[in-house]
Amino acid sequence: MKILITGVAGLMGSRLADWILENTTHKVVGIDDLSGGYRSNINKKVKFYHFNLATNRVVSGSAADNRYGQYDLEWIFNEERPDIVYHFAAYAAECLSPFIRRYNYVNNIVVTANVVNECIRGEVTRLVFTSSMAVYGENKTPFSEDLIAAPKDPYGVAKLACEMDIQIAGEQHGLDWCILRPHNVYGVNQNIWDRYRNVLGIWMYQHMNGEPLTIFGDGSQRRAFSYIDDSLEPMWKAGIDKRASKQIINLGSQIAITIKEASHILSKIMGGAEVVHLEPRHEVHQAFSTHEKSELLLDFKDKTSYWDGLSTMWEWAQQQPKRKRKNMEYEIDKEMYSYWRAI
Repeated sequence: MKILITGVAGLMGSRLADWILENTTHKVVGIDDLSGGYRSNINKKVKFYHFNLATNRVVSGSAADNRYGQYDLEWIFNEERPDIVYHFAAYAAECLSPFIRRYNYVNNIVVTANVVNECIRGEVTRLVFTSSMAVYGENKTPFSEDLIAAPKDPYGVAKLACEMDIQIAGEQHGLDWCILRPHNVYGVNQNIWDRYRNVLGIWMYQHMNGEPLTIFGDGSQRRAFSYIDDSLEPMWKAGIDKRASKQIINLGSQIAITIKEASHILSKIMGGAEVVHLEPRHEVHQAFSTHEKSELLLDFKDKTSYWDGLSTMWEWAQQQPKRKRKNMEYEIDKEMYSYWRAI
């Protein structure tokens, strides 16, 4: 089979590509615009397209531009004819999304619509979409898949809209799908240079650059951080297992801890770190999910302790090259938090 992964340079996309290539005989095709991921993450056996899914064009000035010209996503699908599509490409920054609404919706809803169109046209066997726990909003914890979604931010709204569109494509066009709702995924190949998302990576970057670890509010927010390695085989099964057909499945750790507790664990691993508290932000306070459905349908096992997972990621982070942090252009700045306004 041929597997296509969007967002192949990011944490989940690159690591799933590695897993497939190491554990199966299938070929992997990857798409990424490298806005949030890095080419060094991409397995050399992946046939890579440097492509922008929002503009539906190869990235201008890249090697892909010279090779493929102005071909669009339909051309890639016709050329590669993927059997399964894992759609991981997105910009996942919940608390930043109210200040970049247009960017958020284009890079989530419009991008997903482009992918869904080609999955229908290309008659793929299954589309696996990584949604988010953000669709639940401020809901009863632990979040179970049968709860009524009530997003608290534009990012959650975008992900829910994508979920609904995919389900409509299933009903009307016969597209088979599986929707995963991963939560707080961390590990090797994470973007630790993004100042707006991935708190564990942000802390590692801060510590390596002589800065204190920053916590928004008092740190009593609870999250279940999920080590990427535990989710790779379940992600694969989401694309091939009959049990996962047309299912919405939470995927990730069931062990919730406070942000403050997470900072203490990581501080010990890194040899001690100063922690400072910043003004609170508009966010869900308690956010963690059930895991029974992922165990039943995808054979998920929450095997890796926080200590082991963070230790492995920290060892990797220290070996990474120095990269500049990227700043986002805010579309509005009303009610902007002081720590982002100063950037």
